[in-house]
Amino acid sequence: MREQYMRNGEGFLLVYSIISRNSFEEINTFYQQIRRVKDRDFFPMVLIANKCDLEQERQVSSQEGRDLAKAFGCTFIETSAKQRINVDEAFYNVVREIRRFNKEQEARGRPANANANYSNQQLEMDEANNGGTCCCVLM
Repeated sequence: MREQYMRNGEGFLLVYSIISRNSFEEINTFYQQIRRVKDRDFFPMVLIANKCDLEQERQVSSQEGRDLAKAFGCTFIETSAKQRINVDEAFYNVVREIRRFNKEQEARGRPANANANYSNQQLEMDEANNGGTCCCVLM
């Protein structure tokens, strides 16, 4: 079932908890699985360090997260779902990465995904009209 979501996904949020070293270490497994299922070395992803509101319990440094994101070639952001810190920005980042990827594919003459025509203006309108709701499939 997970691989079916990966096959159909256009971009991914790789989320770990800053208070769980184990969740951080599992991220590479998900990254490798996405690359295998998508049969690509690069695909739109954003690395998310969640629970930044629990700084006193931190087990994974910000630098470790930035280093992993650099190794993956993706964006890094720290969030707190509980306090809604950078949550919307994380979703906006993955949409931007998807659009950038689709434009690059079109420039190389490869077919782009249906969402490639999702304009910056539409993204800005969606951000302004969000109303505090988001939709996401979590595995």
